[in-house]
Amino acid sequence: MKEMISVEEARELVLSKVRALPMETVPVLEMVGRVSASDLASDIDISPFAHSAMDGFAVRAEQLADASPEHPVELDVIDEVPAGGFFEGTIAEGQCVRIMTGAPLPADADSVVKYEIVDVVSGDGKPGGRVAFAAPTKQGSNVRAAGEEAHAGEVVVRAGEVINTGGVGFLASCGIVEAPTYRRPRVAIIATGSELIDPTETPTRGKIRNSNSAALAASALAAGAIPHIMPICEDSFEKLREQVALAASEYDFVVTSGGAANGDFDFIKKVVEDLGDLLMTTVNMRPGKAQTFGLVDGTPVFGLPGNPAAAYLGFEMIVRPALRKMQGYTHFDRPVLKAHLATDVRKKDPRRIYLRSTLTRGEGGYVVTPAKNQSSGLFGPIQRSNCFAIMPEGKESKSAGDVVDCVLLDVSEEIAL
Repeated sequence: MKEMISVEEARELVLSKVRALPMETVPVLEMVGRVSASDLASDIDISPFAHSAMDGFAVRAEQLADASPEHPVELDVIDEVPAGGFFEGTIAEGQCVRIMTGAPLPADADSVVKYEIVDVVSGDGKPGGRVAFAAPTKQGSNVRAAGEEAHAGEVVVRAGEVINTGGVGFLASCGIVEAPTYRRPRVAIIATGSELIDPTETPTRGKIRNSNSAALAASALAAGAIPHIMPICEDSFEKLREQVALAASEYDFVVTSGGAANGDFDFIKKVVEDLGDLLMTTVNMRPGKAQTFGLVDGTPVFGLPGNPAAAYLGFEMIVRPALRKMQGYTHFDRPVLKAHLATDVRKKDPRRIYLRSTLTRGEGGYVVTPAKNQSSGLFGPIQRSNCFAIMPEGKESKSAGDVVDCVLLDVSEEIAL
């Protein structure tokens, strides 16, 4: 095991140890944002019949071939077809049918002329009246053909596709009311530290509220997983060992925070090594150098640092991709944009630094403004940030106007920029 590995190596290591979870079938509404685990086919043609794309008059295009403003073609309106209705008769010479949006096109009509460009000669444009057309129309104009979007038996969603809100409607129109997807990973969240108390309590001297569990559970939820916050674990090898062993036996992924470094009360590395296979201990990143990863009875266990920013960064860059893979996703990289620094950034640490930052659009392109306070112990800058501005490995400082890579935190991995 290498003493320190890159962020990319860490992520690939974790990804190599997880796989998609077993499939489950869920109602189509629950497929929003999830991955289809199989090809899905329509049971009918979509649309099942040719229908009008707007309110107007159904005609045969040949009837209006000679129509012009000087010599309009007048036709009798013989019937009206609302959405949900139909016309079974024939349209003779000199006749047309008034039709509403979504209504089936009469069998011997091939075009719809929208209501707004037709003149009423007599009556009110409804059956029994007469209307005039001042221009020709084309076959198929304002008509949505039968099977325009899909045919019966045609695959409409491929295995591996992520279903969005429109996709749910599409599947419903195809008669698909439930679909197979990959089970969401159940993630155990364990905060360690004898100084921690529940957020409902008021801290006394030497105590602080456990905020990491809430933040990491929220991050797991945002990644599509199902988080479970376990009781706070005091700084004890035996207690942590007991908690991790229990979590690894009941959940798909275990995430701890705190106790990942080398202090007298840092036990997660020893616990993972004692219970299973310790595969990683440090990553070349700041904040969050101390990142523990291993397997306990085949269950991935990830030990994040206790500082909020360090835990958040480790989760976003390494844990989140693993949770996505377990759900069948194939894209693991957040989109990256290049932006001009708004301020100078001095760099003394040779590690790769991820600055909590805000990305905005300026006149000359994107501008990124790092938070003034980059302390790893603060949640506030994370709340006000929408990206990580990356300072590459080495000690080279950056000046205002220099271009840096920015990892977007509020854009899906499926988006290619």
